[in-house]
Amino acid sequence: MNIPTIQVGYCTNVHAGADLETTRANLGEHAVAVKEQFVPDDPLGIGLWLSARTARKLREEDQAEEFAAWLAEAGLAPFTLNGFPYGDFHQPVVKHEVYRPTWSEQPRVDYTLDLIEILDTLLPAAMEGSISTLPIQWGTPAANARRLSAAAANLRTVTDRLVRLEEESGRLIYLCLEPEPGCVLDRAQDVVRFFEDYLLADGDEMQIRRHIRVCHDICHSAVMFEEQAAALRVLKAAGIHVGKVQVSSAIILPFDEIVPEQRADALHQLRSFAEDRYLHQTVIRASPDAEPVLFEDLIAALVTVIDPEELTSQWRIHFHVPIFLEQFGFLQTSRKQILECLKIATREMPELAHFEIETYAWGVLPEELRQARLSDGIAKELQWFSAALPEAMANGR
Repeated sequence: MNIPTIQVGYCTNVHAGADLETTRANLGEHAVAVKEQFVPDDPLGIGLWLSARTARKLREEDQAEEFAAWLAEAGLAPFTLNGFPYGDFHQPVVKHEVYRPTWSEQPRVDYTLDLIEILDTLLPAAMEGSISTLPIQWGTPAANARRLSAAAANLRTVTDRLVRLEEESGRLIYLCLEPEPGCVLDRAQDVVRFFEDYLLADGDEMQIRRHIRVCHDICHSAVMFEEQAAALRVLKAAGIHVGKVQVSSAIILPFDEIVPEQRADALHQLRSFAEDRYLHQTVIRASPDAEPVLFEDLIAALVTVIDPEELTSQWRIHFHVPIFLEQFGFLQTSRKQILECLKIATREMPELAHFEIETYAWGVLPEELRQARLSDGIAKELQWFSAALPEAMANGR
């Protein structure tokens, strides 16, 4: 088997702009500063985010080659694209808007096709590319069979384009569905059911499996109380490839480990993360044997608390905190699950080559967790990950 070279970078949706000019300005200010700290003598891997408007402008005005040259001159290497957020990811309130348009709607198809053409232009010859994308749609109200069938048909349309691209140029690009708490696909088993019940119901199964893969977000999986090894092995057993790992860390608050007199203080600390821009899905498990309960946002979970001293549950919150943090105050993180994921991925998934650090929430973190410069925090994350990866690989590849 030809094992591809591992690519590591960070996702630039943390400083994304909704137009091309702002995107370039932010890359020039932040990504270049990260490169200077992390890999001053080599290209810096990035996961590029382009809004639908920016992507369409690059194509319609035939600017992709010029943009590729600009990125190369800046020493930035976009090996992957984040095709999940369609519009302005940094508007004052994003919340549920990030899940629109859905995969049953044509604008999602058009946006993804634009990204495929752009990534093909940006990538060096012979390098594989990945694009992460929406896990079909938000899960409430539940998607009916008609919508799921339409989403599957649209994904097969994208597959056809990816197949033609590889046949014509040898370029392999795969689209990666990204399970997220509260969405149609929020666990590995949901992905398997969607493949078996809808996606593989028509079309070339081998090509679909080659070009439609999974973006495994470690934070998302941790929030859903999935064990990393179990989730990845469920996908592998079903013949579904993981095309990209988004390296991210969730907040964990284990009330059972905190003395009753301090639980109100712990809850008070957690309240500082209930901000207005992003959706922070919260999953609560009353005991190790209980079924986890999902709340679509942190504030919805917080208002259910009557007496903090009686809390003995474990809370997991979809809030991407810096991956080098293990604990701050009463709050823990799922950092150890990053190490667990790396151990399994490098040992059992030799085809997996893309690792993208995705801490997009720097701008809405409580003040005490922010860095003086955004680039300082991102560089520190990359340095931590670059130290963790070789140890995992030594036990795997």
